[in-house]
Amino acid sequence: MRLSPLASLIAFVLIWPAAAQEQIVKLPGPGGSTLVARVMQPPGEARRPLIVINHGSPADGSQRARMEPPRFSALSSWFLAHGYVVALPLRRGYGESGGNWAEAYGRCDTPDYYNAGLQSAADVQATIAFMRTQPYVAPDRTLVVGQSAGGWATVALSSLNPPGVPAMVNFAGGRGGHQKLPGGVIGNCTPEALVQAAGRYGATARVPLLWIYAENDSFFEPALAKRMVAAYDAAGGKATFRPVGAFGRDGHGLAASADGVAIWAPLVQNFLATVK
Repeated sequence: MRLSPLASLIAFVLIWPAAAQEQIVKLPGPGGSTLVARVMQPPGEARRPLIVINHGSPADGSQRARMEPPRFSALSSWFLAHGYVVALPLRRGYGESGGNWAEAYGRCDTPDYYNAGLQSAADVQATIAFMRTQPYVAPDRTLVVGQSAGGWATVALSSLNPPGVPAMVNFAGGRGGHQKLPGGVIGNCTPEALVQAAGRYGATARVPLLWIYAENDSFFEPALAKRMVAAYDAAGGKATFRPVGAFGRDGHGLAASADGVAIWAPLVQNFLATVK
């Protein structure tokens, strides 16, 4: 079923929260950890395709422990209206999810974004594996979406080509943004390392991946986004880059805002229509 963005929002009003089911679940994560996830189901008993939506990471690490399972209301409502079960996990070291924070990338001047992303991807894989055992989830039709650090997790996951995942969407993905740099300025830690890591992911990635970045993203500015996509594509990845204009005060929040649906929904819908 294909809905226009407006029809999707109308459907959302009709099914959520009145009829959609929502629960907090615990699931096995990497290394014996336990992850916490918010799960939302459309009404009905049929097995539904799954989408896993992945959160970002606060620039201030002290906020990680206080995080709750994300909701991403606009994204979740849109996919619920399209018949998806929505899973929103908290990765290791965030909120009530167990285990040590696994996504550290080291020093700002020598960051290891590549392995940090793969650690995040491992938590996404664990979520997919658990959710596919649930009686209301179709075991072979899964989408993965992420924003910011969750977008970077999605890019990293694309390099592993998980079976039964025909497409992924990266909103404003990256790491190392909004950090204090030498001289006291706030910026991105070693952007070139992001470009190099994107190329390493693209070398093995074969799943179609939509990249969406806003012109006024304060974490990952347009030129950097273009360089990451170019490196990913040049290495063999299957990227579709859809830059958009300025959004609100900071385009980094596009995916989390209800006002952003009219911008990203047509891009996502058209992208998914091309995926076999």
